[in-house]
Amino acid sequence: MFHQKRLTKSVFNLYINSLLPLVIFFVHTTATFAWTTTNKVQSTSAAAAASPPQISTTSTEVSIQAIMSDIPLDTLAAHANSYASANGIQVERRRDDDNSSFFECAPMSLLPNAYPKDAFQQAHDVAPAFNELIDRVSRDPAFLQDTLGGGVSNMDPYTGKLLQLYQQVYVNEDTSSKPAKAADRLGIHRSDYMLHRPTEQDPYQLKQVELNTIAASFAGLSCKIASLHQYLTTRFATETSDWMEANQKIVSPDNNEATTVAVGVPENPALQRIPLAMKTAFDRYAQRFVDTVNKKNLVILFVVQDGETNTVDQRLLEFALWETHGIPVTRRSLTKLHSDLELNQESGAMILRSTGQEVAVVYFRAGYAPTDYPDGDEGIEWHARLLLEQSRAAKCPSLGYHLAGTKKVQQELARPGVLERFYPDDKQKVEAMRLCFAGLYSMGDDATPEDLQAAQNVLDGKEAFYVLKPQREGGGYNFYGKDLAKKLKENTSHKGSDKDASTLQLGENLAEYILMERLFPPQQRAILLRGGKVEGSGDSVSELGCYGCILVDHEGKVLHNEYAGFLLRTKFSNVDEGGVASGFATLSSPYLC
Repeated sequence: MFHQKRLTKSVFNLYINSLLPLVIFFVHTTATFAWTTTNKVQSTSAAAAASPPQISTTSTEVSIQAIMSDIPLDTLAAHANSYASANGIQVERRRDDDNSSFFECAPMSLLPNAYPKDAFQQAHDVAPAFNELIDRVSRDPAFLQDTLGGGVSNMDPYTGKLLQLYQQVYVNEDTSSKPAKAADRLGIHRSDYMLHRPTEQDPYQLKQVELNTIAASFAGLSCKIASLHQYLTTRFATETSDWMEANQKIVSPDNNEATTVAVGVPENPALQRIPLAMKTAFDRYAQRFVDTVNKKNLVILFVVQDGETNTVDQRLLEFALWETHGIPVTRRSLTKLHSDLELNQESGAMILRSTGQEVAVVYFRAGYAPTDYPDGDEGIEWHARLLLEQSRAAKCPSLGYHLAGTKKVQQELARPGVLERFYPDDKQKVEAMRLCFAGLYSMGDDATPEDLQAAQNVLDGKEAFYVLKPQREGGGYNFYGKDLAKKLKENTSHKGSDKDASTLQLGENLAEYILMERLFPPQQRAILLRGGKVEGSGDSVSELGCYGCILVDHEGKVLHNEYAGFLLRTKFSNVDEGGVASGFATLSSPYLC
């Protein structure tokens, strides 16, 4: 998770209390930082006897003003805040007294983070393959049932409900689901990566943290942040050069003299490519049903959360759809949709009663967590989700795409030979995707000897090298460090007197989790801003997200498939002893080198 950096003891509590509202904004984006660095790593690797890279201590006791001698920090921060305010790099906040809203600068890194251009290109190039993989998995009900049925669904009712609806709509012979089966499927995914090296002697490698298939956020703000960092690193190129060069050497440690020629902050096409994918799905709908619809009455539906604060990021996509393509967007929560949806059971047309508009594309920015269904398993929100799925509109994501993005599916795809099930004749794509996989281990009744050995490693004191992850999206649910060791000790036993992997028995409560190798990314100096104010400086780690868009018809024909932009998030590297499952991060950009 995103973690707070170390503060002096005298100000720690006051500081954290003042920043707690920021946690809510980043809750859905924090799932990918749960297995990053710790400030004390002393265990021995399960794979090798060498120790992992040592993590230095972040300090805010240094004089921040002295970090860059050629320009006062407040001058650089003022330029950043002015640019952010003028260009909509903002988040919405709500006042406690009257629940009214206001806007402030989004949490951001003052300068971009150095990133190896080869690793960035690797993530860029493999995006279409992962897009297509999600589609192929979504069309394999036997695989999804075998992977998510049983232990996962029994222990995680939310995933079980998704699987139940998927079977009802796409597997069972239900005439009411014919329009859904014939609908196009739109995917807007984000594959998240970290640079990782198991020991200090190893080179950094690009490793996938997770593949998000629902509500992959920050496409809008990430474009604005990239523009901000392009401005700062060109406008103040001389003043920031020493800082940037020092960070470049950290991600290119083998080059002792000088780094490769810096490419700088690349153009981020997310605000062009993602709306284009939506437009392609919208136009397909209008063409397919030209005899029964009035295109001027068609709309793209954004399904959002009540009380949403990440509105600017979402609105940027909405405005791009209208300004570039003339396509209107309407926003509704699942709760409000229940009384506003009218589904023609025969044609599959979905009408909004309040406006009379027909929904051509459904884009989910909610529905990824049980809290989005407050009325319970048989409540109005789940009923609205089912109606949307049964329509002929293109869903982003469909239930199949949603399930294909679960952690358990990710773990199963990493098993030897499983990718070949979906790509029997394309070794190149298989190798490109498999190269990105980190170690992933089942904690269910399908656990292999290798999986059990990983769990035993945790029990033997190597918990620093793993993280335990549930199917849940949104962050704040992972176990690592001492919490991980405690969780496994409480839910495992051994047959007989031998306490090793061969006698290890996993408790049924672990079935909803997977165990993942912990990643150790490079640390760079960073200056982070929150609410327009400098929070501090110190060692940081970053995570790269690559967006990908795909549109596929009901027969599996790929109509659109491409890389669609990037996101970089940065946090201070320190975490509390024992691990903290939530914290604070900022939006940043890669400075390719």
